[in-house]
Amino acid sequence: MKTEFLRRVIGGILLVSLIAIGLSSPMQKYISIPKEITLFEGQEYEVAQFLPVTANVQSNKETMETNQKDDSVSIKAVDHGKDDLVLELAGLPIKKVDVNVLKDFRVMPGGQSIGVKLNTVGVLVVGHHQVQTIEGKVSPGEEAGIKIGDIITEINGKPIEKMADVGPFVQKSGETGKPMNIVIKRESEKVKTKLEPKKDQHENSYKLGLYIRDSAAGIGTMTFYHPETRKYGALGHVISDMDTKKPIVVEDGQIVRSTVTSIEKGANGDPGEKLARFSSDRKVIGNITRNSPYGIFGELHNNDLKNGILDKPMPIALSHQVKEGPAKILTVVENDEVNLFDIEIVSTIPQKFPATKGMVIKVTDPKLLEKTGGIVQGMSGSPIIQDGKVIGAVTHVFVNDPSSGYGVHIEWMLNEAGINIYEESRQKAS
Repeated sequence: MKTEFLRRVIGGILLVSLIAIGLSSPMQKYISIPKEITLFEGQEYEVAQFLPVTANVQSNKETMETNQKDDSVSIKAVDHGKDDLVLELAGLPIKKVDVNVLKDFRVMPGGQSIGVKLNTVGVLVVGHHQVQTIEGKVSPGEEAGIKIGDIITEINGKPIEKMADVGPFVQKSGETGKPMNIVIKRESEKVKTKLEPKKDQHENSYKLGLYIRDSAAGIGTMTFYHPETRKYGALGHVISDMDTKKPIVVEDGQIVRSTVTSIEKGANGDPGEKLARFSSDRKVIGNITRNSPYGIFGELHNNDLKNGILDKPMPIALSHQVKEGPAKILTVVENDEVNLFDIEIVSTIPQKFPATKGMVIKVTDPKLLEKTGGIVQGMSGSPIIQDGKVIGAVTHVFVNDPSSGYGVHIEWMLNEAGINIYEESRQKAS
C-alpha cells in the first residue's frame, strides 16, 4: 500500500512539474519560436528572448548574421536565399528554424483619389422590361431564358463588345422575322439561346425586353504602384454591378485622376461616401486589366504619379509581419490633397493563403473622424502604413460602426497585380 501511495505521489509531483515547466515563461518563449521565418534583405528579427540559447547558421551562404546577447538571439537578413538556423541549449540542438530571405522589394504608396471606368466583356444584362405589342405585354429576352447578370457575348456568330453593336441585329431580326442566335456567358458557363425581338406599339421599333449595359464608372483610391514595372493596385475589393450585385467581368478599362468635391459623413447604419468628379482634363493615367476580389489592377502609363507626402519607394510587410497597434492611412478628403491619418490595427491574421479580410482596423484620427465619421465609400484602397512599411489597404466599412472596417494585406494585392515577391527573389538569385 505504501509503495502504491508513494508511486502516486511521485507521479503527481512529476505531472505538476511537467505542467509547470510547460507553463513557464522560458518554455512558452521556446514554443512561440516559429519553424519558418521570412524576411527581406536588411530586416532584423529577434528569434528568442530570455532563453540561454545559442544560434548557428548551418551553411556558409551568408544569407544572415546572428547577434548573440545574454538574454536573446536575433538575426539580420543580409542576402537573399534560404538557410537553416539551429538553436542550441547547453550545446544540444533544440530547434531548427527555416529562414527565407527575400530580395529587398519596394513600392510607391498611393492615396490619390482616382476615377475608374470599366468596359465589360460583351454587354451585361441588368434587368427585364415588358414590350407593349399588339398581342399584349411580353419580354422576349426573359422568354428566351436570359437572366439578370448574363453577359451577351455573341449574336449570329459575331462578337458583341458594346451596346451599339446590338441595335443592327435587333432591327434586322425584327424585319425578317428570323430569331437571333445568342451566346451568353453565365458564371463559368457558355449558354446558347434564340431570341426574337418584338415590335413596340408605342415607339414603332423592335425591342429585346432587356436592360443592358456595357460599362461602369466610379471612384476609389490608389494603393500602390511598382516603379520598375509600372504595375499598380487600387480599391482593395472587387467592383460589382450596382444592379446585379455580381462582379463585373472586365474587357478593359481606364483610370483617371479625380477630385473630391464633398463628403457625406458616415453614421451608425448609414456608411458615408466621398463625392468626387473626374479631373477636367480626363487624362487617362493607366489601364485596367483585372477586376478581382482584391481590387483593380493594370499598368500606369508613366511613373509620375505622386502623392506629395510619401514620394519615395517604401518597403512592404508580409502578413505575418503586421502587428496590432498604431498605423496610418494615406487618403484624400478634400480636392486632390493626400494626407496621413492615424488608425489602429485592431487585429491581424497571418495568412499563408490569400484572404480579402486579413485585418480589422479602426480610425482614431480626430480630424478624419470629424470630417468623415471614419471609413466612407471611395476610401477603399487607401494604403495602410506601419513602421515605415506599406502593409495593406482599406477595403470595407462596418455598417454599424463607420469608424471601423476591414483591410487586406499588401502581399495579396501584389500577387493579384502579377508581382510575385517570392518569384522575384528566385529570379534575381539565379
